[in-house]
Amino acid sequence: MSANERPSGQQQTGRAAASATADSAFMRACRREPVPHTPVWFMRQAGRSLPEYRKLREGIAMLESCTRPDLVTEITLQPVRRHRVDAAVYYSDIVVPLMAIGIDLDIKPGVGPVIERPIRTRADLERLRPLDPDDVKYVTEAIGALVGELGATPLIGFAGAPFTLASYLVEGGPSRNHEHTKALMYGDPALWAALLDRLADITTAFLQVQIEAGASAVQLFDSWVGALAPADYRRSVLPASSKVFDAVAGYGVPRIHFGVGTGELLGLLGEAGADVVGVDWRVPLDEAARRVGPGKALQGNLDPAVLFAPRTAVEAKADEVLEAARGVEGHIFNLGHGVLPSTDPDALTRLVEYVHTRSA
Repeated sequence: MSANERPSGQQQTGRAAASATADSAFMRACRREPVPHTPVWFMRQAGRSLPEYRKLREGIAMLESCTRPDLVTEITLQPVRRHRVDAAVYYSDIVVPLMAIGIDLDIKPGVGPVIERPIRTRADLERLRPLDPDDVKYVTEAIGALVGELGATPLIGFAGAPFTLASYLVEGGPSRNHEHTKALMYGDPALWAALLDRLADITTAFLQVQIEAGASAVQLFDSWVGALAPADYRRSVLPASSKVFDAVAGYGVPRIHFGVGTGELLGLLGEAGADVVGVDWRVPLDEAARRVGPGKALQGNLDPAVLFAPRTAVEAKADEVLEAARGVEGHIFNLGHGVLPSTDPDALTRLVEYVHTRSA
């Protein structure tokens, strides 16, 4: 179903949410416009680092919590209340759309997503049917509630990028070396391209549901793409990621692209179609800006482990990030990856206040 075929009520909800958040510091930074202060949000800001989250999730499996609008709404709002971040990020998991189309999977504590029957043949590919909005009605319901609660605070929707989803599907779970994934990519390029193309359509549909329900921006997580060389990315991944970004471009919401260990891929991540390129902690933002080129905002990039250091050290490292971003066209302060589970929540709250004060 194309954007033009969506129910007009959903489109009106999305437009109203976009109007309410348009002048926020986060949205202005995404558009590379002047901001009153550097906006801050954290990947994985909603989750295990918060005691209120752990209490709410007691006895409830991860994937179940992602399908209950009441829990999704409350968990998404928790870090906004506590830390006063400049944007909320929708609480979900990158495998939710795969679960929604019937892939047998589970998120095992201490392991991550585990796929019961990996996808490695053309026959396996047929198990990846298109995602229909009715498959994820709980997403529409939760975002509708969130938009009402958040008001002028933007909500970031997200999805897993085709390569990272393919890696989970082919490997059967998290992988250090991605040997099955690369074997398929190199050994059967036609099947690989068909797999990523199908995943691009599923990802696009998942993002469209979130945007039309009221998400103000979207982020595509390509968590494992740093395992690839630039030539392999350009040939075997870029077309699928570009397809996703192109498909949602007409909505006019900022599109963020992030991957881990992607210093050598930063220019290509921007080329895929993002408005904002996320940078991990390995590349300073001034150098990242050079690699990405003009016309893109940057997001990042404090090392998540810095938050375990004394407050003065955290502030010194935050200053380094802000200084490196001084000449960047638009900057959103974030970590260089997700919040680590044992992070002191108060350290995050102090960091938000510090960045706001220093950059005002």
